[in-house]
Amino acid sequence: MKTGIDMGSTRSGEPAELDLAELLATRLLVQGNSGSGKSHLLRRLLEQSAPLVQQAVIDPEGDFVSLADQFGHVVVDGTASPPELQRIALRVRQHRVSVVLNLEELDADEQLRAAAAFLGGLFDVDRSNWYPMLVVVDEAQLFAPVMAGEASDEARRLSLGAMTNLMCRGRKRGLAGVIATQRLAKLAKNVAAEASNFLMGRTFLDIDMQRAADLLGMDRRQAEMFRDLERGQFVALGPALSRRPLPVRIGSVASVDRGGAPSLLPLPEQAPEDASKLIFTAGEDEVAPAPWPRQPRPRPAVAPEIIRRIETHQPPMPAPEPEIEMEPEEREAALVEILNELLDDTEARDRPVAVLYQDFTVRCRMRRVSGPETGLEAFRKRLAVARAGASEAVLSSDAWEKALTAAETLPEDLHGLFLFIARSAIEGVPSPSDAELAEAYGSHSPSRARRLLGYIEERGLLVCHVDFRGQRTLALPTLGVETAPGLASPQIKGLPPRRARG
Repeated sequence: MKTGIDMGSTRSGEPAELDLAELLATRLLVQGNSGSGKSHLLRRLLEQSAPLVQQAVIDPEGDFVSLADQFGHVVVDGTASPPELQRIALRVRQHRVSVVLNLEELDADEQLRAAAAFLGGLFDVDRSNWYPMLVVVDEAQLFAPVMAGEASDEARRLSLGAMTNLMCRGRKRGLAGVIATQRLAKLAKNVAAEASNFLMGRTFLDIDMQRAADLLGMDRRQAEMFRDLERGQFVALGPALSRRPLPVRIGSVASVDRGGAPSLLPLPEQAPEDASKLIFTAGEDEVAPAPWPRQPRPRPAVAPEIIRRIETHQPPMPAPEPEIEMEPEEREAALVEILNELLDDTEARDRPVAVLYQDFTVRCRMRRVSGPETGLEAFRKRLAVARAGASEAVLSSDAWEKALTAAETLPEDLHGLFLFIARSAIEGVPSPSDAELAEAYGSHSPSRARRLLGYIEERGLLVCHVDFRGQRTLALPTLGVETAPGLASPQIKGLPPRRARG
């Protein structure tokens, strides 16, 4: 079977052949500025190899859809969803059909996602379908960019991963990558470095010439030859092309190139009057546009009037949200539920009351609950009672009413701590530790809790007893109750007791 592809001719007039079998075992990189004949080279390669190998073209501009008319390529619309494109790619390899993925109707972000999905489907096919395939990617710098451009980081990551798989791991799966780019400097190095064959066309930028010279093993002086290349001339190097840099002129193509540059045409000869009529008179098949609404021009205001408007401007007040009619019992249950949801958050214990109240009001507005029960003072009282953790039996006792009255004589930030101690004394449970008292206050410092106990004791609302075993009892004289003995600083099991430093 013939595997040589006629790509054109050399300077000596000899045919320039590309070994297709060697190309399938390696990869090809084509570089050239706009107008250098890069797309023409790809079309020549596709036309010559179409009868010999299955092909897949990633076409961002729709330049290669004309291959379907003469060579039987199936045009795949890139507007399909990524899962559908992946399934189509699997069937393409299964049935060995040559396709052109047309992406011209998509924006930059969608192009990258579609190409990534299609290449992923070609790559992830079952081992039984690893047939040889030529995968041509035009404008590869769009799908494997060095840095993010118009597309999002996620789309760039997906596309770059698919291109890397094609060039690095595609050979074992029968995929021979052929990538073409206008700018080598904008193409990811890990993708370009995997190519073993090169066709370098005309370029003028020093950074692109330097990268091309590095890939071809040429020095800087030799790289200047890329400036002098004509349209359709390329320097070939690689096991599938030539062992030494070889100038090649690409031959003609049979299919129509939609992306070709337009040729010069003479201007139509017509009188200026006729040209004016053509421009300003609507044609017979032309749809008349809707009339543009003309806005009255505002009267210019003098400076004093402008200053007066600024000083007297009042922004419109938003309309109050309609309040939902609720029974008192239903409203109270909703407020209790909102407060419990707020306190279930483990981070809420460390937040200031103002922050908690803001969160509380937002939750109340979401449920259309309003009224004096949602004010700041009412919230402080509810928060203090909720942090005390009193049961229904304790809340309905006379001692609790006395505790609420006694708490009013303390600063607002101590209401919750005092009610927590009162609840423990009413229930007769062991005295809370310093850590538990600090948590009820909203702090992580046991020493601060001890200082607050001393302050409450100075106000005559609390009496602290410590027995010979070191257990503490907190008594509330105004309530006539006290807690059971408990350790202020319980020892952690397994650790020795602390000793004073000598």
